[in-house]
Formats: sequence, structure tokens, C-alpha cells
Amino acid sequence: MRLPDILRFARDAATGYPMRTSLSVLAMSIGVAAVVILTALGDGARRYVVGQFSSLGTNLVIVLPGRSGTGGFNPANAITSTPRDLTIDDAAALLRAPGVRRVAPLAVGTSEISVAGRLREVMVAGTTASYFPIRNFELGQGSALPEEDWGRGSSVAVIGNKIREELFGSAPAIGQLVRVGDRRLRVVGVLKPVGQGLGMNTDELVIVPVSLAQALFNSNTLFRILIESKSREAIPESRDQVMEILKQGHRGEEDVTVITQDAVLATFDKLLGALTLAVAGIAAISLAVAGILVMNVMLVAVTQRTGEIGLLKALGATSNTIRLAFLAEAAMLSSLGALLGYLLGEAGAFALRQAFPVFPAYPPDWAVIAGLGTALGTGLLFGVMPARRAAQMDPVQALMKH
Repeated sequence: MRLPDILRFARDAATGYPMRTSLSVLAMSIGVAAVVILTALGDGARRYVVGQFSSLGTNLVIVLPGRSGTGGFNPANAITSTPRDLTIDDAAALLRAPGVRRVAPLAVGTSEISVAGRLREVMVAGTTASYFPIRNFELGQGSALPEEDWGRGSSVAVIGNKIREELFGSAPAIGQLVRVGDRRLRVVGVLKPVGQGLGMNTDELVIVPVSLAQALFNSNTLFRILIESKSREAIPESRDQVMEILKQGHRGEEDVTVITQDAVLATFDKLLGALTLAVAGIAAISLAVAGILVMNVMLVAVTQRTGEIGLLKALGATSNTIRLAFLAEAAMLSSLGALLGYLLGEAGAFALRQAFPVFPAYPPDWAVIAGLGTALGTGLLFGVMPARRAAQMDPVQALMKH
């Protein structure tokens, strides 16, 4: 038999039993679709988290109060020592570091904002003018916080776009007075609408001078210190310089944690990449199940077509030809199932992107190639045994059984 004859034989065999063929194709397509959709979810989560953290700023170094140790819990330390707070003086000292371009102290809390009887609770961020370029914040109206002494704390505020809409509607917000807690502040700027990002919705944020925020919250501590390094290459050096300056200011103790944006991004990327691989592996199990179903279907096909096999052998078809004919049928079923599964998976990923526009649920190329390749390979692998059984049939016995 020539190759076109083998393919025609496989096609006629598949179309001759539509229910059996449909079930095999469906099983394989579900497996491939599962791989495509789940890897799109996993890789989408990785891209989203990495993208969100990248949007925090460029060349970022972050100082957190307290030391993140790896030596385990020490009961003695829990009793005798307490984490040292970060202060505005700590942040100001970091401006001496040669590798540092900008420093922004950050104090965070919640308060109420009100104007003309309209009241709502908001998150208040106390910081300086440097915070805006460090975080890549853009203003839709007005200006950022004024460049001033960090201890002064002018009675001004920059508000998020949603707060502007709720408090002022279509009326101009710039220059208006609002009450935040027990302070009257003048609105000097409105942020461009951005939306949710790593737990902070900037559209609902009020930004005020750091010393004013500390007075508002009755606290002289900082939540974080954000530092912009002069270049990406200078980040490790800046981190070391920041740690050394803070250590000198804290009596030689390393009682703060300094992390870099690149280190956090690499950790997230690695963890979520591993998660995507694990999810793909779990989804691939369904392809093995589909392959077993293909094998069972092909074994039934061998039994049902015993007489046909015997006739082909009696007419001179070799065992290798019979084997190729059944493997071609298995490959045809697997390929059709893989293609259908790929289309279903892409449709599912598209539906996810429509339902959650901020979530980049695109299946990675390696997952699509691996899913299609595994489907075809599984179909052929599990088609070998039925094909071998058909090829080993004795033509006389096969015709007698028929």
C-alpha cells in the first residue's frame, strides 16, 4: 500500500465509527485545552505580578524596618530587643550615598476626607516630592507636592482621580480646601487614573507631606523608605551603601531590611515560573488518560476489523503496512484532538482576558508546543500496541474469525 492508500484507510476507519472517533478526539482535545488554559493562567499570574512590581518604579531599593533573619526564632531576642523604627532622619541620611539619586520616606495610614458634607475613608500616604518620580506617578491636573524641608509639612494634598470624582464631581478640585482627619488641606494636584496595583489603589489615595502625615497619625515612624539608584548597574552598590549608612546611624546594628527590586522580581519570576510548570504537568496527566482511551479504542477497532485485516494480508499487505495503517489512524485522531484542544484553549484564554482585562492570560509558546507534541506523541505511543496486535494477526485465522 502507498502512503495515500494508508491515509485513506485510516480516514475511512475513523469516519466509519463516528461515536468512537468523537470520544477519542474529545478526550485528547480536553487534555490539550487544559494545558493551554492552565499555563495561560500560570504565566498570566507571573506576568501580572512581575509587571505590577516593575511599575513600582525604576532601579528601586526599599528599606523596611526590622531585620529579616534566616537563623530562626530566638526567644531571648523576642524578650530583650525590639525592632528599631525608621525615621525621617534615617531617610535624609541616605541622600549621602553616592549611588543614590532620590530618596522618598513613606508613612502610611487611613483617615477620613471630607468636603461640603461629603465624607469617605481613604488611604493617606505621607511622603515628599521625590516620591512622584520614583513611583512614576503622573499628574492629570495641578502639581505634585512642593520641594521643601521634610520637617515643614505644608498643608497641601494630592488626591487620586476617583476621590476627585466623588468629592467634586465636574467642579474643579485644584485649589479647593478639604479636611483630612483634623487638618484642612488645599488640593494642589490630581493623579492620572491608574487603578489597583499591589494592594494600593492610587485612584483612591491621598498624598500629603510626610511630617504632616506623621502628625496626623501621631507617629514619628516610617512605613518604608523608597530609594532610586542612579542606574541599574549601581543597584547592588547602592544597597550596600544604604545598609552601611543605616548601620552607622543605628549604633552598628543591622536592624533594618534592605531589598532590591531586581531581587524581588527574580524571586517572583522563579516561583511563578515553577508554578506554571507544575500546573502544566498536572494538566498533561489528562493527555496520558486521553492516550489510554485512544489505545482502548484502537484495540476495539482491531477486534472489530479482524476480517478486514485478514483480507488485506491475504491480498499481500505486509505486517509493516498494517502497523502503519493503525498508527496513522491513531496519529489522525491525536492530531485532530490536539488541534481542536488548541483552539478551545485559545478561546478559553481569550475569555479570561475579556473577563479580567488586567490579567495577561496568554499561553506561553513552549506550553502550546509541548501540549501539541505531547498529544501527538501520546496518541502514537499508545497506538503502538493495537497496531502491533493487528500486524501480528494470521490472515487465515483472521478470515475464519470474520
